[in-house]
Amino acid sequence: MPSSVLVPVDGSPLSMDALRHALRAFPDAEITAYHVVDLFEPEYSTDVDSAYEPMIGSDEWYRTVDAATDHLFEEVADVAADYDRTVATESDIGEPARLILEYTTDEAVDHIVLGSHGRLESNRALYGSVAATVVRRSPVPVTVIR
Repeated sequence: MPSSVLVPVDGSPLSMDALRHALRAFPDAEITAYHVVDLFEPEYSTDVDSAYEPMIGSDEWYRTVDAATDHLFEEVADVAADYDRTVATESDIGEPARLILEYTTDEAVDHIVLGSHGRLESNRALYGSVAATVVRRSPVPVTVIR
C-alpha cells in the first residue's frame, strides 16, 4: 500500500474527484495536493495585460496567482474534511507535467492519482495532455480518474 500519494489539482471537477478517490482508496497514506500554475493558462491573466507589456512576473500577477491558489487549497481542505482527513498542499509555477514528474521523484511519491483532463480540455490537442504525459513517463503507478 502506498505511503505517499500525489494528487495534482487544478480546480476542475475531475481533479477534485481524483482527490476524493485518493482519500477513500488510500486511508493510511499521506496525501499531497499539488497545484502547478501554468504560465500560459488564461485564468491567470489580469485586466491590464497587453501584448506589449506581459504581466507574468509582476506583483499583480503574483497576487492573482496566490489568490487563485489559496482558493483552490480551501476547496481541497473542504474535500479532505469530508473524509476527516488533512491533506498537505504544495504549489509551483511552470510546466505541469514536467513538475508533477519531478515532484514525484524528488519527494519519493509512491502513487499518483489524477483526473484524465482539467479545465482546458478543449486545448488538449493543441498543448498536449498533462495526464497522458504523466502516465507515459511516471516512475510510479498512476490512477487516472475520468
